[in-house]
Amino acid sequence: MRTPPESLAALIERWNPEAFDAPGGRARIRLIVEGEEEWDAVVHGAAVALREPRGEPHATISAPPATWRRIASDLAGGLAEHSAGRLSVRKNMHIGVGFLAAAGGRRDGAGLRLSRVKTANGRMAIQEAGEGPPVVMLHGLGGTKVSFLPTQAALAKDFRTIAVDLPGFGDSDKPLKAPYDAEFFARWVIGLLDALELETAHIVGHSMGGRVAIELGMSHPGRVDCLTLMTPSLAWLRDKRWTSYLRLLRPELGFLQPAPRAVVERFVRAAVPGANGGWSAAGIDEFLRAYLTPRGRVAFYAAARNIYLEEGDEFWTRLEAVEARSLFIWGRRDQLIPIGFSRHVRRALPAAEHVELDCGHIPQFERPAQAHAAISRFLRGGATHGGRTRSRGAGAARRTKSGLG
Repeated sequence: MRTPPESLAALIERWNPEAFDAPGGRARIRLIVEGEEEWDAVVHGAAVALREPRGEPHATISAPPATWRRIASDLAGGLAEHSAGRLSVRKNMHIGVGFLAAAGGRRDGAGLRLSRVKTANGRMAIQEAGEGPPVVMLHGLGGTKVSFLPTQAALAKDFRTIAVDLPGFGDSDKPLKAPYDAEFFARWVIGLLDALELETAHIVGHSMGGRVAIELGMSHPGRVDCLTLMTPSLAWLRDKRWTSYLRLLRPELGFLQPAPRAVVERFVRAAVPGANGGWSAAGIDEFLRAYLTPRGRVAFYAAARNIYLEEGDEFWTRLEAVEARSLFIWGRRDQLIPIGFSRHVRRALPAAEHVELDCGHIPQFERPAQAHAAISRFLRGGATHGGRTRSRGAGAARRTKSGLG
């Protein structure tokens, strides 16, 4: 029998099963020490063991020997290693990142932890880190909670950060006949706040998640402390040429897969810069993992259709009624949400704050230092009254492990 390297053995020795969540209670994570050897971390219930590689793993984590040694001595540096391109997590990020979180060994409730929460609407997968006033983070179209890992790393020292898989995406439930519009997503977020016993929270939304955050400010103002909106999806005021066609096209057709996986994957990777490495590659893995399921495709098509078809006049009139403190972060080179939208926002919400960055559509990846500094300053300005907790009878957090509950 081979002996595992000390760096991998150290991760297994400090395993914290409370930070790990795998559907069915089983998972196989391939740990690759680049240029040397590979091992599988096999999880069964609360137990984990290193085994010889076998079969297809749920997730892979690869890094040079020196990086594994650094992670073994200080797992908190794992995200920095990933950002620097020295650590790669691929395939199922819920399981891969969850393994790193559980191998951190922290049991004080402040470390990174992944779980699925049973709400009144259905199960929602979340990724938590830190303690303090709660900050709920909502991803964009086709994204998952993983898109907020850099943001959580930056904010967790001061806040309880809760990155969410919206229904239809990632590891949350995907109801087949749901509308997947902003109002629907907002109801599920309120259900999550209830399950976590949070009366209020700061809300951070990116792209489509920004539109959901705005809906929370419109429809549920008493549950929102403040809104941080990164390149948010906003209703167009001009005529949209494909409206008539999209009104006839039903998202349920996505239940069928019109194109082979290889074709879809090739198209997506060609459309995303840097798709073969770093955060972009991991994000594409997450997108494909949901999109290549029938329910995931229906959710994606329905959400995209609703973004395009939203009535502009109604949205902008409703936006004027938002009272929560608001910060808008714009990318000057954003091709999806042009910075010209900021003019309309300034008219609708004259008290809102604005930050413009020299980036495209994903500030937390493209300009992380500037984006996170702006978010942190804004949140600290409202942190003194954030995160009221619901009474015990208002709904207990019911976390489901191993697909049970």
